[in-house]
Amino acid sequence: MPLPEKARLTFLPLGDRALLLDVGAEAGAQTVSRVRALADYLAQLQLPGIVDLVPAICTIGIHYDPVYWGGAAEKHTAYERLVQRLGELLDDFDMLPAGAGQTQDIPVCYEPEYALDLASLARARGVSEQQVIDIHAGAQYSVYMIGFAPGFAYLGPLDERLVLPRRETPRTLVPAGSVAVANEYTGIYPGPLPGGWHIIGRTPLRLFDPARPQPSLLQSGDLVRFVPIDAQQYRSLEAGRE
Repeated sequence: MPLPEKARLTFLPLGDRALLLDVGAEAGAQTVSRVRALADYLAQLQLPGIVDLVPAICTIGIHYDPVYWGGAAEKHTAYERLVQRLGELLDDFDMLPAGAGQTQDIPVCYEPEYALDLASLARARGVSEQQVIDIHAGAQYSVYMIGFAPGFAYLGPLDERLVLPRRETPRTLVPAGSVAVANEYTGIYPGPLPGGWHIIGRTPLRLFDPARPQPSLLQSGDLVRFVPIDAQQYRSLEAGRE
């Protein structure tokens, strides 16, 4: 169905080889759908001179070849010419159907050996550890964007009962597959990385694999549900992944 609100698109320069396309809306499922629709539409156009499209929460980074879009004899800059062309192509963007991603179930083990901060988060928020699990696994999340590291998905909205600022002291190494929360987001560490989010579980799935046709398991606009599993199931799934 058409998006319910007319898009207010804004273009901003991002260096001399990229521009930022802002959809003019606050973060949320509707904005994610709008960004997804726009990114899919631009990808389908296959405009020459466009090097990459990078969707984020409310924006899309459009990387382009300044030689193709510019030139010394041209009256306007490469940025100005590209903005003009995009403005023409996106004049009726508000009539595009909302972008729809895949729905994916992510198995998560919330047992203590994998949930390093579950107990402390429960104490800080005044709920039981089981309530944290029930709340976290009882919601459906939108993939707002992929960022921070390849395959790291920012998921939301997070139930306000689990909202907590980042840890005062980040860990120098967070295990791959760690499921964590920070501020209004939940996310999954795609590899062993430093990080300051609160770890409440771990998935045996590989979130990022450069050998796959689509390296990142999750894409902007996808819907995610977390499915609790026990430690034995975790180890079994992890062994089957190898």
